[in-house]
Amino acid sequence: MKPDSAAFSFERFRIINANIDCENIPESISVDFIPSGVLIESEKRFILKFLFTAKSDNTQDSTPFISINCEASYVFKDDVTFENVPEYFYSNSIAIAFPYIRAFVSTITLQANIKPIILPTLNLTALNTLLKKNTVVK
Repeated sequence: MKPDSAAFSFERFRIINANIDCENIPESISVDFIPSGVLIESEKRFILKFLFTAKSDNTQDSTPFISINCEASYVFKDDVTFENVPEYFYSNSIAIAFPYIRAFVSTITLQANIKPIILPTLNLTALNTLLKKNTVVK
């Protein structure tokens, strides 16, 4: 018996813009994601866009020292509408893209000859509702 192929596939990831302040890296950080998406039904394509920021855990300093805008593109196997996008897609699409952010931050800080920033692996499941809410259909 041949297994079913995946409902969607990852196409590409790219950094739109990035800012890392290597002078003011705190000891303890908190991270934030602002995801949004564009579902292009005619192309069976979903463009995930998200802003990743990292700032000090110290609540007095709320200025991010890392800010990265990026996007990832996914293609669905079958015709897709907003109503029939699998629920698991929203959290999985972010989880697929996040390792690229982790690698980018680690590589840039290592190459800057400072203590490398190694972002932890994160459970991003809670972002699926926000991504779905911030998705537009074209």
